[in-house]
Amino acid sequence: PDLPLLLPSCRAKEIKTKLGTLLQKPDSAIDFIIPYPEKPEKLHKAQKPSPEEALQWRDSLERLLQNPYGLASFHSFLRSEFSEENIEFWVACEDYKKTKSPMKMAEKAKKIYEEFIQTEAPKEVNIDHFTKAVTMKNLVEPSPSSFDMAQKRIFALMEKDSLPRFVRSEFYQELIK
Repeated sequence: PDLPLLLPSCRAKEIKTKLGTLLQKPDSAIDFIIPYPEKPEKLHKAQKPSPEEALQWRDSLERLLQNPYGLASFHSFLRSEFSEENIEFWVACEDYKKTKSPMKMAEKAKKIYEEFIQTEAPKEVNIDHFTKAVTMKNLVEPSPSSFDMAQKRIFALMEKDSLPRFVRSEFYQELIK
């Protein structure tokens, strides 16, 4: 027997609103639904690494992220897997740590928190409750190290999980030829 799908009315309204938004903007809806992984050349006018240099990335996420071409390639790869929030969070933290002005630091901290840390954030990163609690406590008085623990957790996650998939990807295989 077919059972009607029952949604709480607030959830139904939310879905209706999102659908309405997608229907009003067909161009953005298509971009949203079908991501086009860009070539790293387009992402970053960085020099393509030698196969030897690219080979070093297999064992060092740090080396990969320090190389502008590597960072752009890795970001593009993660975007194709719908998991770019981790690299975007890591990059945002790197930028945040370089911020000198306390006013700018507070603004950036709020933006990073709202985009990546808070529950139901648009690009919420996967961190444990303890790390989230420490990060939130650190944000009471933002400092260059406010996101350090969360950034380390996300780095470890990318190193253990994303890097091995990137290394197996076609694009990476082309780089080391």
